[in-house]
Amino acid sequence: MVVHVAVIVRAILLEGREPLARAAWLLLLLALPGLGTALYLLFGEPWISKGFRERARRTYEDLLPYAPQPAALSDQTSTADNAFRTGEAVSLWPVVPGNTGTVAPDSDTAIAMIVADIDAAHATVHLSFYIWLGDHNGTKVVEAVCRAARRGVTCRIVADAIGSHAMTKSRDWTRMREAGAHLCASLKAPLGLGFLAGHRIDLRNHRKIVVIDGSITWCGSQNCADPAFLPKRKFAPWVDILIRYEGPVARQAELIFASAWNTETGEDLRAELAKVPPPPQPGGFAAIAVGTGPLSPRGAMTDSFVAILAAARERVTITTPYFAPDPPLIAAIVAAARRGVDLSIVFPRHNDNRIVGAIARAYYPVLARAGVRIFEFRGGLLHAKTLIADGSLGLVGSANMDRRSLDLNFENNILFYSADLASQVAAHQHNWLAVSTEIDHDAVAARPLSRRFVDNLLTMVAAVF
Repeated sequence: MVVHVAVIVRAILLEGREPLARAAWLLLLLALPGLGTALYLLFGEPWISKGFRERARRTYEDLLPYAPQPAALSDQTSTADNAFRTGEAVSLWPVVPGNTGTVAPDSDTAIAMIVADIDAAHATVHLSFYIWLGDHNGTKVVEAVCRAARRGVTCRIVADAIGSHAMTKSRDWTRMREAGAHLCASLKAPLGLGFLAGHRIDLRNHRKIVVIDGSITWCGSQNCADPAFLPKRKFAPWVDILIRYEGPVARQAELIFASAWNTETGEDLRAELAKVPPPPQPGGFAAIAVGTGPLSPRGAMTDSFVAILAAARERVTITTPYFAPDPPLIAAIVAAARRGVDLSIVFPRHNDNRIVGAIARAYYPVLARAGVRIFEFRGGLLHAKTLIADGSLGLVGSANMDRRSLDLNFENNILFYSADLASQVAAHQHNWLAVSTEIDHDAVAARPLSRRFVDNLLTMVAAVF
């Protein structure tokens, strides 16, 4: 009883938590005292030890001088100014011009292209994946890393300790180490006890980062795995997107990688990063790489989404597999639709996370009333996280529009202003829409009282998930 009351008081007094999240936890604690208390102690706060926080802060600050220096941007980026300023406020480095980008045609081709880049590397290969499987695509990358390491390329490999648990315990992991690659199982929690590692056990490294020779970077939603995704094969194929960039933004992506690598392994990469950053590409576009997570200013990922939505004037298309927005994000989506922006959101029809899938559908009435067009993808699990506004401003990366990505996980995204790259992403969105079913607004409005009760309850407790 004393512990239960103490936890309730703690949940109420905790600073920085939004009122809806506070109310959701309070509801759970009152409704299910024993279970609610246990869940709060495990997952109620995004805690990371003071030592880890200080080490990460100091590492990031030490790396900031190695970011590409500011350069003049084209006046054509003026419509993206607020979104770019938001990215700069989060990352603490400037938007950089002179980047090029190409969207991989599909997931298998993306892996083949990454393998080709690794095979062409002459200095460094830096990889970070949340999930790395020992399937066809996963093995191809393992073998490419082994080849690179054996010919003298410095390979630094990060795989999330939980998302890639099987890989980090596998013969493939040992093969890479024996070949000479440097390996890190990220955010390990011994025996599942987070307090021994200094962080909550479900705070994960969700990033997907590939940086080759400091001049090429890949960013998107795809893990190092086949589209068949054998651990959850009944939802297959998993439909993803990866973009290959060249230019100064590659240095920013490498700094995101290096900050996490330094924090977890202790290896100082400043001497390596002292090299001249990639030069601007002729005719390239403005972009900024942004890493977010529980060490970022609160609401950083939400701010990035909101800034793009606020800049939109005509059209926005969003794809996200997991949708449990916080109040500022749902308000920005609704506001954009109400002011006349043609706004479409594509969700997967069948979601591997049933609770979050149900929460997303609970928001359908709110979205429909605002005029948002809602689609459900029928061709597998649409796992791509994309946001394209007005045919030029885009954000593609690892972050979903759910509470895990907004508040808990370490994520990486690239914000860009390019009609060409935006059209490439939009072409994929168009293909996904072609195999999607639009949700009828009238049917959503006519939901029975029982469904309305469940939906409203889900939106109330969404902050817990």
